Parts: sequence; structure tokens; C-alpha cells
Amino acid sequence: MKTPNWPRRHFLATLACSAVSPAADVPYVHPRKVLLWECTRKEIRELLEEGRLKAAILPTGSTEQHNEHLAMIQDTASATLVAQQAALRLYPQVIVATPVAVGISPYWMDRKGTLTLRKETFLAVVYDICESLATHGIRCVLILNGHGGNEAALKESVPEFRRKLGIRLEAHSYWEAYSPEVARQYLATARIPGHAAEFETSFALAAFPERVRWEGVDYEKVKGKLGIKDPKSAAEDELFAREARLATAAKGQALIGIAVDWVVARLRAMMAA
Repeated sequence: MKTPNWPRRHFLATLACSAVSPAADVPYVHPRKVLLWECTRKEIRELLEEGRLKAAILPTGSTEQHNEHLAMIQDTASATLVAQQAALRLYPQVIVATPVAVGISPYWMDRKGTLTLRKETFLAVVYDICESLATHGIRCVLILNGHGGNEAALKESVPEFRRKLGIRLEAHSYWEAYSPEVARQYLATARIPGHAAEFETSFALAAFPERVRWEGVDYEKVKGKLGIKDPKSAAEDELFAREARLATAAKGQALIGIAVDWVVARLRAMMAA
């Protein structure tokens, strides 16, 4: 299996903002510099005044169950990492806005720990963040989604948001980067995204392995206690738990690279429009 020509350390710890080396063809940029919440007002103001800051990425995700072994922040962390890596490639033209870390997840509420927002609440928060960015002079915003439950609501709302704000605005889930051929090439199950299964677990093993916690996990022992009401959902939950064991960091590294390349290309097209 081919993997991208990236130093793996470039994305292993970026959400913790460690000093890491960017891709070989890009000058070093400290990863904090592309995170809006890590910048000062002076830094953002000067980038805008100089005309260097052209676009923003708004990651959207969830705080929800990811089976027995993955942290609940998986969707938000994944979208944010892809956004950060793309912004580093395009520095200083792109900034990453503060992620929307709770999404539309009512169907997971029988799994403990899940948080959910009403659709209208989620969309109101997304709109208000986009409006804030537009107010400061950012005329190009890519909403980069990492949670399936947000997808339809974003797609149906973006045309109205775009009309009201008068900016270039798109919403995409980062897994739109993967064709069926890519899924078959890199994953034994060829399933993307697949909730907490081979794909997401591989992503986490590559990017933030501390969020993959197999210790003490025994699905057979606990499956009768999970309280999943829908039989189809319960069967899928068990299937994905088995498929997660097929995950590897090498698979995740390759797929992260493909997603970042895709987001970079989308942003370049948006900024050139």
C-alpha cells in the first residue's frame, strides 16, 4: 500500500499544537499560526490589512459515541486536523475557525455520553460563525464537516447562507475526497466513513493514537448491556466493532494525505473564483 510522502510527525500531534515539520515542499510554519483561536487580534488584523488572509475553514463535527474504543471527539478532531493541515499548506492565505464540536446526533442518544443539538441550533451557530468571519472581511469560507448527521442540514442550508452573507461559501464532508476506488485500495472493508470502524479507527491511529483505547474492551461481554433500542443499529454497532480491528496507522496516514490534498484543491478553486 502506498502512503503519501509526508513525515508522519507532521500530523500526529497538531491538535495539541506541537512544533512539527510541515510537508517537504512547504516552508516551516508553526501549526498554531493557522488556528484562529491561537492568534491574537493583532495577527489577524495585520493579515487582513495586508491582504494575505483570503479564506477560512470552519470544521464541524460532533461529541458522540464512537463504539467502545474511540474518543467521542473523533469527528471534530478529524475535521479539524484535515483543516489545519490544509491551512498549513496554504499559509498565510487560510485560517481555521474554532470548530463546532457538537452536532446533530439524536439517533445516538441511547449510547451514553453523546451530546446533540437541535438542527436549527446547529445551523444557527454555523451561520453566526460564518457571519462573524464575513464581518471581518473574509470572503471565502469552507465548512469542513466530519459528522454524517450534519451533512444533509449543511448541504440544504448553504445556498441560503451564501445568499445572505454574499461570500463564497461551500460545505463538504472531508470524506468526499475518497472515491470508491480509493476506499477499495486502502481498506479491507472499502467502507468510508463507517462509524468507528476500520476507516475512522485507522484515521485515529495515524493522527491521535491516544484516542484509540483498546484496553479492557470486550464487545462480546458488554453487548447485552448496551441498551441499543433499534435491532438494525445494534447489529451495525457490533459489525463496526469487529471491522475496527482491521485498522492500521498506515491506512490512516494514506487517507489523511488524500483528504488534505482534496481540501487544498477545493480552497484554491474557491479563492480563484
